[in-house]
Amino acid sequence: MPTRPPRRLSRHLWWWVLLSLMLVWATLVATAWYTGRHEAQEINEGRLDSVARLWLQGSEGSAPRPSRYGPEMMVLVWDNTRLVHDSHGVASALQAAMPRLTPGLHETTLGLDGQSRRWLVRVHTQTRADVDGHAVQRRVVTLLDAHRADGLGRDIAEHIVRPALVLLPLVAVMLAWAIRRGLQPLVSLSDDIERLDGQQGQTLNEAQPYTELHSTVHAINGLVHRLQAQAERERRFASDVAHELRTPLTALVWQSRQAQTAPTDGERQTALARVEHEALRAGRILQQLLDLARAQGLDAADAQPVALDALCREVVAEHAALAHERGHELSLDAPEAPVTVHSHPTLLTLALRNLLDNALRHTPAGSQVWVRLSALDDGSVHLSVDDSGPGPTPANAPATATTGASTGLGIGLTLVDRITQWLGLRWRREPGDASHPHGHTLSWPAGSRQT
Repeated sequence: MPTRPPRRLSRHLWWWVLLSLMLVWATLVATAWYTGRHEAQEINEGRLDSVARLWLQGSEGSAPRPSRYGPEMMVLVWDNTRLVHDSHGVASALQAAMPRLTPGLHETTLGLDGQSRRWLVRVHTQTRADVDGHAVQRRVVTLLDAHRADGLGRDIAEHIVRPALVLLPLVAVMLAWAIRRGLQPLVSLSDDIERLDGQQGQTLNEAQPYTELHSTVHAINGLVHRLQAQAERERRFASDVAHELRTPLTALVWQSRQAQTAPTDGERQTALARVEHEALRAGRILQQLLDLARAQGLDAADAQPVALDALCREVVAEHAALAHERGHELSLDAPEAPVTVHSHPTLLTLALRNLLDNALRHTPAGSQVWVRLSALDDGSVHLSVDDSGPGPTPANAPATATTGASTGLGIGLTLVDRITQWLGLRWRREPGDASHPHGHTLSWPAGSRQT
């Protein structure tokens, strides 16, 4: 069955939010539809009441009372300068307030029945012929109570705003529901992460339904793998400490007892010399372990240009005294032109120092040790430490603590192995025989050399 490609979480969330907005929109449309029809019906009924009130002006008992939807209206009609109709007898008051009745909409204040109120005044003019054929200008003036008109506007606004106020909590609830449903995949992923046991190396399922979660899961799994690798390095470091120190410490205890029980001064001095030798041996092991711990704490990604030729000269100069003490011939073969690579200087120094120390301490006296640095035309760089010894074999490996041989358990080479892995270098080891020297070579790929 083909695997369904992952979707986008943003689109998933957008669909849920859109669904909630559509529900709110449908509710708002239905409310606006009902409110509009209801208000239009009341306005039409008010207009009918206003017209009826004009025709029933003479019979107050049966005339409808003014309201917001049926406000008080007055009508005045002039033919030229002759007043033809005055529904409420306000012509004199109107002419006093507005001497010139120009066409259009006006607003004025009239004092009627002892009260002063604002009125909206609308003036229309029309010219027509009378029965004798003379031109007559008819002016029709309508007046509307401004207070009742304002009340009508407020009432309509309240009917429109009130549903919006009711819909606001609904919008908040719907958006909360939509966001919660849209973010449910993130909640599920959080639960999976909380149940994750990084100590056991558990990882999350890479097959995620959304692309954003896939990248997050990939990053978390990468972090788990790095933590597991770090924990494994710490376990190996603890094992190295226990393994490497057990032999010299056992030898120290055994030789100290020999010195205490030795019957002669010669045997006692021999035992004390072996105690000193094993103490120095333990010190070298501790130094290597400290280098190993230091290398594990460094960030291999923090690289910079490194002059390999200068680094080789510095490390070889540091080991010149040890080579002279052990009767070795130490030499350096490097090109005259600078050889620069992009790497980590501290890690490279630790690797070269341990390779050189391993070659000087684990070969017979009189052996030759070469440090060779070469840069090829394709941009690749090779750094090798060779010696004329046979290399580590069962015959020359340290078997017991009483032999007095230097440690050969390989912690220095373990350190080199980890450094080459962190730096992404190729490490080649030559076993050594009668015709070829034993050696170690670190290689940078083509194009690594910098100019």
